[in-house]
Amino acid sequence: MQATGPIGVFDSGYGGLTVLKEIVRALPAYDYLYLGDNARAPYGTRSFETVYHYTLECVQWFFKQGCPLVVLACNTASAKALRTIQQNDLPKLDATKRVLGVIRPTTEVIGTYSATKQVGVLGTKGTVQSGSYPIEIEKFFPEMQVFQQACPMWVPLIENNEHKSKGADFFVKEYIDALLLQSPKIDTVLLACTHYPLLMDKIKEHVPVGTKIVSQGEIVANSLQDYLNRHTEMQARLNKNGTIDFYTTDSVADFDRQAEIFFGKNVASQHLDLMLA
Repeated sequence: MQATGPIGVFDSGYGGLTVLKEIVRALPAYDYLYLGDNARAPYGTRSFETVYHYTLECVQWFFKQGCPLVVLACNTASAKALRTIQQNDLPKLDATKRVLGVIRPTTEVIGTYSATKQVGVLGTKGTVQSGSYPIEIEKFFPEMQVFQQACPMWVPLIENNEHKSKGADFFVKEYIDALLLQSPKIDTVLLACTHYPLLMDKIKEHVPVGTKIVSQGEIVANSLQDYLNRHTEMQARLNKNGTIDFYTTDSVADFDRQAEIFFGKNVASQHLDLMLA
């Protein structure tokens, strides 16, 4: 009988906590292990090679902690590292373990939100440059037109707790206007970064009335629930004590203070030095 362990949830920093919050809401019985690689964040401006190496290092750490399943709750890591890890590294590390991302669950359903079949994607520079969303959306909804806009200032604004300030409005409007200029028929906007739900109120102010704004947390949670229902062999390998442990590669005090904003409740994290892990 195989040993059981928690579900690993990974992000370059805090954004993945918005996904973890929805996963825990949908699947409260399971144990979770969250890691934010804050010391090396943001990932969005880094090269494919760097994001891949950082993500693989963290996935290997999760495996060492006994996680049979890891969710990359980070769009940049999902875009730049997931496929290589799944195809090249997992067979060598442990072919019985699984690493999932946030892009495929989203692209499987995004077409159902749009009446005009025109979707706008707001993401980090890395996610947009990867082309992952247009490529994956075309697989499920070949009739869809996808327009993308990088929003490089949004993550820094959020992580510096400036996302509710009046100054944030300038950058929110700037990127949304740039997206909507690409097509007046965009009726659905996908927030392709797990930080962006914290800007939801401001985003709503700057899109046309009736525009659907889609964030990923609930979609990914529902997809994970469906995955576990279909893979009972993986369910059997997961601990179910309802615990959550948080780790950060940077300051514990900073992480705990910021994490509460994203997760919606108090967080007590532990420090991880990957050089010693």
